[in-house]
Amino acid sequence: MGEAVLIIEDEDKIGRLLELELEYEGYRTGRAASGTEGLEIYRQGGWDLVLLDVMLPGLSGIEVLRRIRASDPRTPVILLTARDSVEDKVAGLDLGASDYVTKPFRIEELLARVRSALRVRAALESAAPEAAGEGSDETAGPAGGELSAGDLRLNERTREVFRADRRIDLTPREFDLLVFLLRNQRQVLSREQLIREVWGYDYAGDTNIVDVYIRYVRKKIGEADTPELIQTVRGVGYVLKEPS
Repeated sequence: MGEAVLIIEDEDKIGRLLELELEYEGYRTGRAASGTEGLEIYRQGGWDLVLLDVMLPGLSGIEVLRRIRASDPRTPVILLTARDSVEDKVAGLDLGASDYVTKPFRIEELLARVRSALRVRAALESAAPEAAGEGSDETAGPAGGELSAGDLRLNERTREVFRADRRIDLTPREFDLLVFLLRNQRQVLSREQLIREVWGYDYAGDTNIVDVYIRYVRKKIGEADTPELIQTVRGVGYVLKEPS
């Protein structure tokens, strides 16, 4: 039997279409028409992926996602959203959505996103036993230590960030983005590179998500009297470097 996909969608025509197309591709499916019902069915277990509409009666899709991620960081969740606002998509990705698809969508694209998310899940599961079997070598802890640029300091182990003596709170994705920029200081990084390294190779969303996150990080680490560390390279991407 194929992987099990839970469809949480209140529009009956869309839900039925997804059910038929997924079953034709060999997946097992379940359906719910509200956030409350969807969360209840999800908690019964056995799901390999969740297709989750954002606008739902009862609990919203974002609230369902938040509750799923409170106990389950790995099951892929793909958001189905009628909203084309990048900020709305960022909110879902920040809460741990694996991907999003904007309505109206082509079923071929959605099926490709499903396959991609399931490949990532399988890769994570196959890597977990290897990581568990690495032994108890004390030198094999979390990668990295402290990274810095000017008066910006980031500790990868404690996940703390400071600009001078001011502590900065970042979301997990913002933190990962800043880590990659700091590790590659003075290198011009394209949006595609950042998507691949920070969001993951199989991420299929828009690269303008990078621009939104860069803006968020700049705002958090910057102040009126501090030099700008993240600079835009027009037509290419971004670079983090200390001002000369």
